[in-house]
Amino acid sequence: MVDSSEPVAAMVARAVGIVGRTHVLTDPDLTASRSVDWTGRFRARPAPVVRPGRVAEVAALVAAARELGVALVPQGGNTGLVGGAVPLDGGVVVDLTRFDGVDDIDATSGQLTAGAGATIGAVQAAAAAAGWQYGVDWSARDTATVGGSVATDAGGLRFIRHGGTRRQLLGVEAVLGTSEVISHLPAVEKDNTGYDLGALLCGSEGTLGLVTRARLRLVPPRAPASCVLVAFGSIGSAVSAATTLRREVVELEAVELMVDAGLALVCSSMGLMVPFATPAPATLLVEVASRADPHALLDGVLTSMDGVVEVVVATDERQRRELWRYRELHTEAIARVGPAHKLDVTLPPRSLADFVTEVPELVASVAPEARTWCFGHAGDGNVHVNVTGIEPGDDSVDEAVLVDVADRGGSISAEHGIGRAKRRWLHLARGPADVSAMVAVKRALDPDGICNPGVLLPSGS
Repeated sequence: MVDSSEPVAAMVARAVGIVGRTHVLTDPDLTASRSVDWTGRFRARPAPVVRPGRVAEVAALVAAARELGVALVPQGGNTGLVGGAVPLDGGVVVDLTRFDGVDDIDATSGQLTAGAGATIGAVQAAAAAAGWQYGVDWSARDTATVGGSVATDAGGLRFIRHGGTRRQLLGVEAVLGTSEVISHLPAVEKDNTGYDLGALLCGSEGTLGLVTRARLRLVPPRAPASCVLVAFGSIGSAVSAATTLRREVVELEAVELMVDAGLALVCSSMGLMVPFATPAPATLLVEVASRADPHALLDGVLTSMDGVVEVVVATDERQRRELWRYRELHTEAIARVGPAHKLDVTLPPRSLADFVTEVPELVASVAPEARTWCFGHAGDGNVHVNVTGIEPGDDSVDEAVLVDVADRGGSISAEHGIGRAKRRWLHLARGPADVSAMVAVKRALDPDGICNPGVLLPSGS
């Protein structure tokens, strides 16, 4: 049953007057999917879903929510992995997928404006049509939205070359928790007119307001890419190779790390051919874009590396896409095993190999029945630790892994956000003064605490 408490019922009535009956959903059969995250770990009682299509409608919804004391949970493609867009505190889901336009494309400067509901794939297509490229990419590109990527400062597969969402963000249009609309979508690169409110909202996980549009920087289109899978005799040699590639290959686009268990799972569950004659402890997927011959460039570097066991080279675009499937299908393959605890962390490069090698043993010491799957972005130290075989509410493994990451000088969140899954461990990454400053910003921009409560910040903030 959908939440029908008196304030929520009043909010639904107000929403009908603001966006129209067609865009207010209360039938649990239609709203249930909006009350569970992609992992299946975080599930809430179905909440009403409101689908505004104009910024004025969003502002009116926020004003009504303030008056009625109803929480608003912004949502786009609902591909989040840390429970950051699930209405566990009740309230109303604000579905922003009607803000799906990509416009004001400036082929001269390499910029465009995208609605919060536009998919990353749509932005990439618009950029390509204008002779440019969007620098952020990940496997959920055709479902994940611009609003979600801004909310979490998503990084993705090409962070090593272009950085994450914040580096592409020139400005935003958003409705703050006060119901005020800020709109700064500059057509220029250099703009130091005071506080960068877009950067403030980027990574705020919807706790300060609802982003409706973003002005995005584009990057030059890449040269033809060379893609290889490289098998290594140890995780240490693979990580060492990633460091060498970063230092010696200027045109490096991606360096993705896989370990034997995850690669075997992808092959068995997704029907892919095993890429190597003999299984290897670690694999790097390496992509280089160069005006020179990228194959020759890679061959020269790879032949000098220690620990290389076998190399598979893509000779055309079709084979390149096939090699990428080994990496991009990890998340889906793990989901078939069962709901996973998603621990998206970053380690200093000097600590990465030891962590990836040792974390399965650490998990087993806490939960012997659990299975650990590691993969990620070797070039920037970001590893996705997925743990299956434990109950969704059992956070003992999360505690052990995140404390270990902090002890190694790493970060407990690299690109998925804090959400609900890691909120209680925020102190491992941010000191008391940091958290106090964030709480003060939250209270200033969302004085009634209606914007995505229960996410990111400590309880009661």
